[in-house]
Amino acid sequence: MSQTITYYLSLVSPWTYLGHERLGEIANRHGATIDYVPVTISAVFPRTGGLPLPKRAPERQAYRLVELKRWKQVHGVPLNVEPKHFPTDDRPAARLALTAKARGHDIAELSLAILRACWVEERDIADLTTLREIADACGLDGQALLDESESQGQQRLDAACEQAIAAGCFGVPWYDVEGEPFWGQDRLELVEKKLTGAL
Repeated sequence: MSQTITYYLSLVSPWTYLGHERLGEIANRHGATIDYVPVTISAVFPRTGGLPLPKRAPERQAYRLVELKRWKQVHGVPLNVEPKHFPTDDRPAARLALTAKARGHDIAELSLAILRACWVEERDIADLTTLREIADACGLDGQALLDESESQGQQRLDAACEQAIAAGCFGVPWYDVEGEPFWGQDRLELVEKKLTGAL
């Protein structure tokens, strides 16, 4: 029987980016299904005790950069640890992705393209023109998705954030495997063990 990983992600999170492709590889290896649920940390943090990056102590901000450099090297992925357009508003991207999902599209590729735009390509994912171009490049109708996301996307995003908080999510990426939570891309080894029954 196929297991489901409910994957709560922020499309502006470097940690989400670092784990995104590996999660897909793990799911494929074990025949698991991924339910992609884009959320915005601006809704999750205030309800769960988190602080946005600019409000964290300088020591925490400095250590975050050290860790990003380490994980970039460990996984061999391109990553600018201090991109031009970060922090930025992740809500337009989340609304777009949730709209694509509501239309029946697999949003794995779209999500990765948005993450790469921020963390590799120095593009502003809060910019609607940028989002349209990214969606078009993924073979989607970017303008149609944006139009719908501007009218219905916020309701979808609100519902996604409520779902995440109800599942115990307080940070991203957050992986829920049949009701068991795992926080952070550095827990993917444990996610895989859970899928194999070793945990």
